Amino acid sequence: MRALIYGAALAGLLLPTWGMADTKPLLADMFQDHAVLQRDKPVTLWGQAGAGETVTLSLDGTITNAIAGTDGRWQTNLPARSAGGPFRLEVQTSAGATQVVNDVLVGDVFLCSGQSNMEWPVSRSYGADSLASESTNETIRYLNVEKHDSLKPLVQFNTPVHWQKAAPETVPHWSAVCYTFARDLQTTTKVPIGLINASWGGSNIRPWISEQGLRAVPGHEESLDLLKLYGEDEAAAYGQFGNDFARWWAASGGEGAPWGALPKDVNKWPKVPDVTQYFENWGIDELKTYNGPLWYAKSVKLSAAQAQGDATLTLGPIDDIDQTWVNGVGVGYTAGPSTPRVYKIPAGTLKAGDNVITINVLDLWSYGGLFSETPRHITFADGSSVALDDGWHYHSVPHDQRNPPSAPWGNISGQTTLYNGMIAPIGAYGLKGALWYQGESNAGEPFTYEALLTALFKDWRGQFGDDLPFLVVQLADFGPRPVKPVDSWWAHIREAQRQAVTKDGNAALAVTLDIGDPNDIHPLDKTTVGKRLSRAAQSLIYKASHTRSGPVPVSVTRTAGTVVIRFGQIDGTLVSYSTAFPISFELCEEDRSTCQYAPATLAGDQVRLTGPAVGTAKYVRYCWADSPTCTLYDSALPVGPFEEAIRP
Repeated sequence: MRALIYGAALAGLLLPTWGMADTKPLLADMFQDHAVLQRDKPVTLWGQAGAGETVTLSLDGTITNAIAGTDGRWQTNLPARSAGGPFRLEVQTSAGATQVVNDVLVGDVFLCSGQSNMEWPVSRSYGADSLASESTNETIRYLNVEKHDSLKPLVQFNTPVHWQKAAPETVPHWSAVCYTFARDLQTTTKVPIGLINASWGGSNIRPWISEQGLRAVPGHEESLDLLKLYGEDEAAAYGQFGNDFARWWAASGGEGAPWGALPKDVNKWPKVPDVTQYFENWGIDELKTYNGPLWYAKSVKLSAAQAQGDATLTLGPIDDIDQTWVNGVGVGYTAGPSTPRVYKIPAGTLKAGDNVITINVLDLWSYGGLFSETPRHITFADGSSVALDDGWHYHSVPHDQRNPPSAPWGNISGQTTLYNGMIAPIGAYGLKGALWYQGESNAGEPFTYEALLTALFKDWRGQFGDDLPFLVVQLADFGPRPVKPVDSWWAHIREAQRQAVTKDGNAALAVTLDIGDPNDIHPLDKTTVGKRLSRAAQSLIYKASHTRSGPVPVSVTRTAGTVVIRFGQIDGTLVSYSTAFPISFELCEEDRSTCQYAPATLAGDQVRLTGPAVGTAKYVRYCWADSPTCTLYDSALPVGPFEEAIRP
């Protein structure tokens, strides 16, 4: 590799420069000082110039040309090159505009994406001080994509992006999983590594898939059509989604129609003790640790003059998601606890006399509800307003009722919104692979996750190349420890991740069931996660000889009163830590509603199960719970959780 010739002080002075003939950058947002370009494949470059202009590009003496189209856009390729740098990337148009990007390296580039466990910074992880103090490395670079949702795919980022070098002052703010992955991987690859982090805490998987990709998954056509309507007529979309909510409520067994409650009904509900406090802080036992939906409502009396024309409803921020009605008409939906709710009330919705504002608030975790001291009010066409700070009531939902549907325009809970705002602008930038750490926000709907994850694989490969490898983090333990066989949505998500990866052929799984925290959805040991992703990458992408994701079941058979599970991809030998025999194996009947723990013995590459259910069981489950106790390992990695059918 060419020696690094720019010191830290000089590198700080090498800012992007543009010729005086044009103050706009010619290159797309991704091409900034300190960028890392993907080695060993043609380098795709694109940007904007004057219509019909010739664009000349040069990288370390290699020159190529492009011609801008009628819309000013241009794209071209430079020949593939091996790892090295730093280089200067120079661009000039036939009209005289220029741009220079300095300190460019060529190496391997990885996209890191998902929700909060991918977003989680080094500064809040185990070993943060040593990770930061030992981080100085000119050849690990990081670009963070700021959070932004969009109804349409963007060609450039909403907020400027910048490449950073690994250093004690930068790394604490980086994704811990993304950084520790690169740090470990570079010990074997010995090439520059570029990291692109596009993550958003609490996000569902659907917002990360494009419209085209999501339409290929059955069941999304109506919601995508509603998203299109939202882009054309918000009020109509709010009203239609309010009707969709009502249908869901009836289908899910909900009683009555709380969104259309009359003042006499609302006033029978318990009073909200303090609308400026999260409902966990009201001192009400059933709400102290509650996560889920809760109804809020308030009756307000208006004059005939006030009820005429349009009005605006201001509610302040709500944690996490709200669906809001006025007199039974849907007027708004927003996802995200920090976003102030400001909704238009269409003319004809309000009336002289009593009016009812109803809010279904969905709290996903931690604290929830209306919580801000921001004044709440209705503002009328003449500029006058009525305060809404007092007189709120609440109504509990049965704790076994599932969460309500999400509107397709929600930033973290909708459809296509994060792909449009955060993935689409990355364009055709060359990648070596993608890291995906997400699934917690889909735990309430695990049986759709395999199809969605498979769709995401296909969708992103359509943008970044059909050969794009995926490295998927399987969910860590979180939640209660079992004392008997239980069903678990988190276990189903883990199984969906396993199945999607296994069937893909160009994906690998990082098992993390042994490094989580049953009491914290954000386990702090991100270094081990990064190392396991690095190990998976070395095997899947760089063809190292070691195993990829830990031992996996290759056959499950019933023989002579015993169920035998044979494992493959074993590094060394199977062992059971701290027990004479492996535990957490279950035998289950056909519908999986009846499962029993099964005694197990370990023999070479096999685990043999016995017990009263051996003769009738149809499935084997291993470590099937939110936070199971798992003891079976090989010399390097744990055996991951699984469910497998028993074969003759």
